[in-house]
Amino acid sequence: MRDDCTDYRELFLHDRPLMDTRAPVEFAKGAFPGVINLPLMTDIERQKVGTCYKQQGQQAAIELGHRLVSGRTKAERIEAWVTFAKANPEGYLYCFRGGLRSQIVQQWLKSEAGIDYPRVVGGYKALRSFLLHTTEQALQECTFVLVGGMTGTGKTEVIAQLANAVDLEGHANHRGSSFGKRASAQPAQIDFENALAIDLLKRRARGQQQFVLEDEARLIGRCSLPLPLHQGMQHYPLVWLEDSLQNRIERILQAYVVELCAEFVAQQGEEAGFAAYAARLRESLANITRRLGGERYQRLAAIMDQALVEQEADGQVDTHRGWIEALLVEYYDPMYVFQRESKAGRIEFAGEQQAVVQYLRERNGE
Repeated sequence: MRDDCTDYRELFLHDRPLMDTRAPVEFAKGAFPGVINLPLMTDIERQKVGTCYKQQGQQAAIELGHRLVSGRTKAERIEAWVTFAKANPEGYLYCFRGGLRSQIVQQWLKSEAGIDYPRVVGGYKALRSFLLHTTEQALQECTFVLVGGMTGTGKTEVIAQLANAVDLEGHANHRGSSFGKRASAQPAQIDFENALAIDLLKRRARGQQQFVLEDEARLIGRCSLPLPLHQGMQHYPLVWLEDSLQNRIERILQAYVVELCAEFVAQQGEEAGFAAYAARLRESLANITRRLGGERYQRLAAIMDQALVEQEADGQVDTHRGWIEALLVEYYDPMYVFQRESKAGRIEFAGEQQAVVQYLRERNGE
């Protein structure tokens, strides 16, 4: 039999399969990438046992738990655990603190199916603490440089070309601006933090000590950067990416119109997908009405509406360039001009994409 696991670093470095036996409500609040939730108890069962524990103590709660998870219910859950254990012989199971629930699952697997399956000592709480410490350690011991630039200059394209770049927007499943929401949902906050920590852990294990990040606000959609990282980003050196207005318009057209529409259509089908995509675009513009001002919002909304009518009719996207250009020139660019001036002292290089990528590779010793 393999021993229960206390080497959390090894678990994450090698993507060991993990079975989470917590209730679904706990799992939804935060988990680890690729983990399967096969709970000992449902949310309602857990709630009943918790109430019993408070009112009558541990023994009564354990007895209630055994009554709730018995007979056919127990057999079905054991069957699911057995299937996981057989499919993942190198895996582990865990509960919240590595206590009673994971021990019961472990015991039942042994007594009912003859399978010795190890658990994670300390459970979810210990794994989560390890990852929080991993991020803090990386921020203290590594160096970071940011890629900044106006909207549409292709900062994400730069990140994709660098071996030592960490894709914060990728982890957050969001493009980072008011229009950055994608067709698929963002991860829970804890899931975002966990994925980022594992990314840093694996990179450091490969010997990386200097990282490139896109210059972000504290919030990427609804995902919030870890506070120490956000604080550090106010001081890290900055490389400024430049491009022509025309190239920026085309890049935004591709990402926020063509690709976003395709995402929704792939997810929901042609008609429903286009309707959801159009609603998302209109919602994104409406969300910045106050900052745009009423008159400007009405003008851009009218162009967007016309562009959507044309796109739905014949697939043409040309008219979208009208609201994109106006939004860049009248709204985003003035904000970024101010930002660049406020960060001027930290900018160590500025140039177009190829020059910026080359500079950052040389800076990393590549």
